Amino acid sequence: MNRSAVAAIGLVFFAGAALADETALRSRAAELTADYAKLLKAALSGAINKDGPIGALDFCHGIAPKIAADLSRSSGWSVARTSLKPRNSASAPDDYERKVMEAFNARIAKGEKAADLVSAEVVEDHGVKVFRFIKAIPTGEICLTCHGGDIAPELKQKISQLYPNDQATGFKLGDMRGAFTLKRPLDTAAQ
Repeated sequence: MNRSAVAAIGLVFFAGAALADETALRSRAAELTADYAKLLKAALSGAINKDGPIGALDFCHGIAPKIAADLSRSSGWSVARTSLKPRNSASAPDDYERKVMEAFNARIAKGEKAADLVSAEVVEDHGVKVFRFIKAIPTGEICLTCHGGDIAPELKQKISQLYPNDQATGFKLGDMRGAFTLKRPLDTAAQ
């Protein structure tokens, strides 16, 4: 066998292995996203049932970031939420997240459902290859209480107190409220 054939076989093998790794990363990211969403939903429902919408705001402000931090620490991935209209300015999207969410909004405008939108790819970030996974978060009925266009005055006051730079209102049912965003440098992506 000549060197060209050996090189071609090696290239096909390498490409196949890279695709398998990316498939495994996508699967793991989807699992982590589902876990994160489940934890958030359960804790948010508990806060609402116990203390109403004001309790939900306290939960979102104090507990939700801890859930993301705990999941990030235990998984080795960076796990977070972001939005084109963030409530917490610390959750503003980076350039990549903004680009993906703007593309999601264009797809929603053409009739796709926010709940179905996912992006997963390897990108270069400051000279490091990073696997990025973004899943749109649709606005549900419960979200409208604090993120819709008709927010009760006492909630508006609490939102202003907790989030002085809030942009996260005016959403309608089914809109993309934000996105789950996960990333992991590929040199540490073995988990």
